[in-house]
Amino acid sequence: MDAFLDDPGQRAGFLLLAGFLLSFLFIRFSTRMMRNPKYPWWPGSIQTSGVHVHHLVFGIALMIATGFVGFAVQPEGVWMAILATLFGIGVGLTVDEFALWLYLEDVYWTDEGRSSVDVFVVCALVGGLVVLGVGAPFETEGGTIAVLLLGAQRLAWFALVLAKGKARLAVIGFFVPFVFDFAGIRLARPNSWWARRFYKPGSKKLARAEVRAARWDARRIKWLDRIGGAPHLERPSK
Repeated sequence: MDAFLDDPGQRAGFLLLAGFLLSFLFIRFSTRMMRNPKYPWWPGSIQTSGVHVHHLVFGIALMIATGFVGFAVQPEGVWMAILATLFGIGVGLTVDEFALWLYLEDVYWTDEGRSSVDVFVVCALVGGLVVLGVGAPFETEGGTIAVLLLGAQRLAWFALVLAKGKARLAVIGFFVPFVFDFAGIRLARPNSWWARRFYKPGSKKLARAEVRAARWDARRIKWLDRIGGAPHLERPSK
């Protein structure tokens, strides 16, 4: 552990990841407390001149400030640790409202709002892998040609898994290659490009894909709701 934290890059990455995780979990806890009638004393959202200031505003401001100072000044030691932690906090606050900047609507407590928790889980996994130095995307002992071949192979697997409708696994596969193998050989999601192209309507393969996707989605939603809280609103229809 000491050797791990002695490396400046990994130490900064560790603190950034810690700031990200803690800020996301805290702000999720806070928003859940806000909507709980048992705790009316919990501080509510910030309103100014009738405008609801979302916490992603503070997250973006933190990332801009710490990112600019980090690149311009390039501090070392304790100041780099502070900047990395603050940047991670900014990322956590911003990712928590990923659904808002994806849909350009306040869908925090709707079904669409689950995408924020989805992105948090993927970012946490990928960030943890990067900090631990597990499976760098194009790490190889060969020369330039070997790197290019490895890159082409990874990109081909990425495209295949993405075509099968498994975006999360496609991203993780860059860092853990066996995920590509696992996701690539299994059935595609029923609404994916691959399924529309190769699974005939009414076929057994499509039926199996639908059953498997429904089972997986039920488990995924269960865990997302445990982390972020279950939605209780519906997205306004346009």
